Amino acid sequence: MVRVGLLVRVHAKPGKEAEVAQFLTDAQAIVEQEPDTRAWFAVQFDASTFGIFDVFPDDDGRKTHLTGGVGAALGERADELFTVSPAIEYVDILASKLPA
Repeated sequence: MVRVGLLVRVHAKPGKEAEVAQFLTDAQAIVEQEPDTRAWFAVQFDASTFGIFDVFPDDDGRKTHLTGGVGAALGERADELFTVSPAIEYVDILASKLPA
């Protein structure tokens, strides 16, 4: 069961859209190593707006993820790739349907 999640939005700097898309695609390999990240999605909203939505069983799993590889990489590359710092929203999951 998942109870909490994150919604992260990032806005690519002009000319960095392909790099942001590749960064998010490559991040999947890191997330695959996190047992408490139960579902993870990298998405593109428009030409320059991207996001991550992920869910966890509890706040400990969410905190571990935030301080893990993808969170650290986002912070390290933020000035290079994004117009503003990533917008991180903490969400509570009301209902879900995930594969068994």
